[in-house]
Amino acid sequence: MNKFQIIISVVTVILLLLISRGQSFASEIASKSSASLQSPFNKVEPDNRTQVLEGFLNQYDSPLAPYASDFIKNADKYNLDWRLVASIAGLESTFGKHIPYESYNGWGWGIYGDNIIIFNSWSEGIETISKGLRERYLRDIEYSDPYIIGPTYAASPTWAQRVSFFMEKMEEYRLQNGKSTLTLTI
Repeated sequence: MNKFQIIISVVTVILLLLISRGQSFASEIASKSSASLQSPFNKVEPDNRTQVLEGFLNQYDSPLAPYASDFIKNADKYNLDWRLVASIAGLESTFGKHIPYESYNGWGWGIYGDNIIIFNSWSEGIETISKGLRERYLRDIEYSDPYIIGPTYAASPTWAQRVSFFMEKMEEYRLQNGKSTLTLTI
């Protein structure tokens, strides 16, 4: 290797290190100025799913709206799409409005004929359904697809399509109402 090739190699390594350090290097330089700069490449969107879900459920006057954080917490805990369990409640009970008396069961979970599974609270129901979906229906599947759950969860061949409808409505609501505001600090 000649001197020129060595210099090119060293410069290349330095550039690769600078690129890999990305935001931290830029932040070190930017911290010396009075403005705080952020890289668009490392931008993390705020998690506003709870607010979005609560707003969506409030549109339906749902008794589940105050439990939006329970839906999100359990979706994350059981690796489910955050819209799935609420969407099942949308289909099965109009988001918790039409349930067996004091059952807190808005999902049709274990309800057939005179058999009714009763939960002590909405929080317990959300946790039980989330855990049950993961363990019984989605055990070996990373994503949460109503079309995989539907054939064994419900007798109706259109169940998955109707759950997906509510999931899509929630996504539309999120896109229309879940925008975060950009702040600039000087």
